[in-house]
Amino acid sequence: MPDKVLDDLFHETLKDIYYAERQILKALPKMARGAQSDHLRQAFEKHRDQTETHVERLRQVFEIIGKSPRGKTCPAIDGIIEEGEEVMADFKGSPALDAGLIAAAQAVEHYEIARYGTLRQWARQLGLDDAAALLDETLTEEADTDELLTEIAESEANVEAAAPA
Repeated sequence: MPDKVLDDLFHETLKDIYYAERQILKALPKMARGAQSDHLRQAFEKHRDQTETHVERLRQVFEIIGKSPRGKTCPAIDGIIEEGEEVMADFKGSPALDAGLIAAAQAVEHYEIARYGTLRQWARQLGLDDAAALLDETLTEEADTDELLTEIAESEANVEAAAPA
């Protein structure tokens, strides 16, 4: 077996996040429909639009490295999304639903932040400056989404979840 190098790891991780983003595109409309707060629903809808752009940027990165855009099943994101679906089922109609949806969405965001941060650094190491710039753009948007979700949690969702019935 030949030795694998950073190029190989970069490509494999790129396939991982490509799959993840496409799964997230499917999950966000469900989360938006499940949200009780208009503010949270709008945040999910906005992030769905951003995620379409993230997928397009990933396609550009694949092009930069001369590979076809292809995903690789990612059990981590599948599990995180499944947990979000469980929250929607278990807390439907309850004051804690939006807080649970935010927690699930932030688990997704943190996964993405970890992946994009790593890919950006590897792209820099590999001299793929155009790819690094694209990945950095997405990383910034993921971090902004995480901050927005924290703001909604602290100002609305957690307060409502903690209120006595």
